[in-house]
Amino acid sequence: MTPHSSDRPAPDMSTLADNIRQWAQELGFQQAGITDTTLVNEETRLIDWLDKGYHGEMNYMAEHGVKRSRPDMLLPGTVRVISVRMDYRPDSLADEQAVLDNPAQAYVSRYALGRDYHKLMRKRLQQLASRIEKAVGEFSYRVFVDSAPVLEKGIAQKAGLGWQGKHTNIINKDAGSWFFLGEIYTDLPLPVDVPENENHCGTCEACIDVCPTKAIIAPYVLDARRCISYLTIEFKGSIPVELRPMMGNRIYGCDDCQMVCPWNKFAQQTTETDFMPRNGLDTATLITLFNWTEAEFLTKTEGSAIRRAGYENWLRNIAVALGNETTSDTVVTELENKIQHPSTLVREHVEWALEQHTK
Repeated sequence: MTPHSSDRPAPDMSTLADNIRQWAQELGFQQAGITDTTLVNEETRLIDWLDKGYHGEMNYMAEHGVKRSRPDMLLPGTVRVISVRMDYRPDSLADEQAVLDNPAQAYVSRYALGRDYHKLMRKRLQQLASRIEKAVGEFSYRVFVDSAPVLEKGIAQKAGLGWQGKHTNIINKDAGSWFFLGEIYTDLPLPVDVPENENHCGTCEACIDVCPTKAIIAPYVLDARRCISYLTIEFKGSIPVELRPMMGNRIYGCDDCQMVCPWNKFAQQTTETDFMPRNGLDTATLITLFNWTEAEFLTKTEGSAIRRAGYENWLRNIAVALGNETTSDTVVTELENKIQHPSTLVREHVEWALEQHTK
C-alpha cells in the first residue's frame, strides 16, 4: 500500500480509532486495541529467553534478530499496531478433563479442533484494513496472524487486551485466555490505548503446578523444550524418553494451563462455525486416529492447523499416547501393526510404547 493521499482532509484519528474498535467487533473480533511500537521490556525478555535456549528448535524465533520486537524494522514507517483477539473455544465439544481422564481417547488442543484460524483471521483483518482505507484513503499497512516475526503477546498487552499470565499466555479479566491474536501494522498515528500493566495472577500458581512436564520453570518463564505443545507440534525429532510418560493422551498440543486458570470462568464460547470440531476430533480414540492412512490424514486435516505436525509426527505422538494407554490385547496389536513402519522415528516410538505394555 502507498501512503494515504494528501488530497484528502486529514482524518480525525480519535474518531477513527473508535471506529476501528467498532468495526473489529462487527467483523467477529471480540476486542481491538492500539499501541505504539516501543517494546523495550518485551525485547529484553525475548533476548534472555533465546539466550537460554528455551526456544528449542524453533529457530525462526531467533532468525530475524530484533525485528520481532521492533515493528518499524519489519515494516518501515510503522508507528502503530492494531491488536485484536478472537475467542475460539466451542461450547459443543467434549469436556476437556473427561477426555484427559480417558486414556483411550485422544486429546487435541481446543484451538486445533476446527479449521485453521490463520486464514480466517487474516481475511477478517484484511476486511478491517479495507474499511479503514475506505475511510481515510490509501495508507501503509500489513496484517499478521502468526505469519511473520511479530511479538504478538507483548503487543496485545500494550494494546490493553490483557496481561501475560504466569503460563505466558495473554489473559483478559473479562474473557479468560481462550482466544487468538492478530495484528495490523500501520503508519496511521492513531491514539494509543492504556496498556494492561496490572498483573492479576496474584499468588496463584495453578498453571505452574498442573503442567504435566513442568515446562513452566518459573512464573512467566516457559521452557518450550519441555512443553507438550512444542513437543507434539514444532519438534520433529525423538521425544525425550523421560517426558513421554508425562504426556498422557495429549497428541496435539496441551491446554492444561488454561483449563485450571481461574480467569477462564469468564471465558466466552465462540460462535464461529469454522472453529467447531471436525472429524470428531474432540471425541476420537487413539486407535481410530492411529489407523488413519497418510491419505486420510491429509484429507481430514485439510484446512486444519494439525497439518503443521505432519503425518510422521502424528503417528509418533499417538504411539507415545498408546504407550500411556491401559494395557490390552487391542492396544498391543495396533502397535505391533506399526512395528515395521518405514519411518525410523515412528518405529522407535512404537517400540517404546510396546515396552510399556510388556514390563
